[in-house]
Amino acid sequence: MHYEVYGKGKPVILLHGWLGSWGLWQDTMTYLGKYYRTYALDFWGFGESGTQRSTYQVVDFVSLVDQFMEQMGIVSAPLVGHSMGGTVSLSVALKFPHRVQKVVVIGSPIKGSSLAPGLKLAGKGWIASLIFNHMGLFRYGLKLVSPYICRDPDFPDMIDNDLSKTTLESFLTSIASLRNTDLRPRLHEIGQPVMGIYGAKDIIVDPNEWRTLSKGKPTARIERYINAGHFAMLEEPESVREKLKNFLDNNTSNL
Repeated sequence: MHYEVYGKGKPVILLHGWLGSWGLWQDTMTYLGKYYRTYALDFWGFGESGTQRSTYQVVDFVSLVDQFMEQMGIVSAPLVGHSMGGTVSLSVALKFPHRVQKVVVIGSPIKGSSLAPGLKLAGKGWIASLIFNHMGLFRYGLKLVSPYICRDPDFPDMIDNDLSKTTLESFLTSIASLRNTDLRPRLHEIGQPVMGIYGAKDIIVDPNEWRTLSKGKPTARIERYINAGHFAMLEEPESVREKLKNFLDNNTSNL
């Protein structure tokens, strides 16, 4: 498993979304690293992490976070997750509550049905195979539509680089698993403070998914960005980093 670490102080763990990698957190790490020791992981099957796995489901990534913290000697830490990484973070808080101090989710689906129709279709085997067999065309098409997904000018190259390292198995299994995930029945069990950051122009996850989080966890702090999409940390970097640090610094409980 590949990871990057930057900074000194108390640990914070950053988790990427579907088809992404730790690279989407580079600027966030540079900022938070001045105050915290930040770790950014590549899930199995993504980025620089290994692909010799039999499955790449959300539950596997939940176990990966627990194993990583055990190996690194991190007893507990805040988890910050983007998209699928946020769903994993909430799931870690449910399965391994002693590991998690706080949870921040950015554009994360609480229920799989909130994914865009195209992503839900990508979780079907024959469609995933079709996309993968025409990956060059898919990557070209993604570059064309990327301005509608994220305003950051570096985003097209970042996502294209991450796509080049994804396997059919990790591509298919992870999104199929995410599509079938529904955390609503157990959100009330999360005792740690939670913050949700959502962009109103998100075309990957339903931008109203913040309501689902708020309904299941009424004490959750919600931050909404009217002009941001799925990648709020790239589109509104200064504001998101400020709110993120404020939430991490705050020692008051929000149970």
